[in-house]
Amino acid sequence: MPTTPPASDGIPPVWFTVPDGFHPLPIAATAEERADLAGEFVRELLPNGDDTLWASTAPYYAGMGELMGSCGLAYSALGLFARDEGGIAHCAFHVGAWESGHPSVEAAANGVREVLVRDPANDVRWVDLPCGPAVSCMTLREFTLPAELAADSQESKLRAGQIQVHVPFPTGPYISVFTVDTVAMDYWGEFCDMTAAVLQTVSFSPPQE
Repeated sequence: MPTTPPASDGIPPVWFTVPDGFHPLPIAATAEERADLAGEFVRELLPNGDDTLWASTAPYYAGMGELMGSCGLAYSALGLFARDEGGIAHCAFHVGAWESGHPSVEAAANGVREVLVRDPANDVRWVDLPCGPAVSCMTLREFTLPAELAADSQESKLRAGQIQVHVPFPTGPYISVFTVDTVAMDYWGEFCDMTAAVLQTVSFSPPQE
C-alpha cells in the first residue's frame, strides 16, 4: 500500500509502501478529520464488528491519532499478521521527522551513527538505500511484567525489540525516522525483513504513475 504522510511544519514529503496488514491510525489536522478516519480505522481493524462496537471504539483511536500527531509523528500504524500456528503477531510502525540542519545526507548519516554507537546495547549499521544513505539501530530489551498485569498473576519477563532507521532528506535539512516496535520476538526475523523491504521503497520524490 503506497503511503504519503502529510507534510507539516515545512518538512518535505516522503513516500513509502507498506505491506498488507498495516492499519494506519487516524492522524489528521482537525478533530472532524480524525473522527472520520477513526470510523474507517475501526471498520478495517474489526471487520466482524457491528455499529455499536465501532461507535464505542472509534473515539479511543481518534484520541490515539491526536496523541501520535502531537508527538510529531506523520504516520503511525498497527501491524497485525496471522501466525501459521494460530493467533496474531503484532507490531507498531511509526514515521516522524526532525530538523537536523545537515549540510549533506552523508554528514547527517555519519552524525547519527556517531551518536548511536555510544550505547553498547545498540546494533548500529550503515545502510545504503535507493533514496540515499541511512543508519539503522536495533535494540533488544527485557522488562519485568508485574504480577498484577499478568494473565496468570505471576511476575514474568517480557522481551521487546525495536528497529529504528534514520534516513536523511536530500530535499531539506531534516531526518526521517522509521520505527518498528514489537514484543512478538518469535517473529523478529520476519519483522526485520519486512522493515528492510519497506525501506527499499522510501522516496523523496513523487512515485511515477
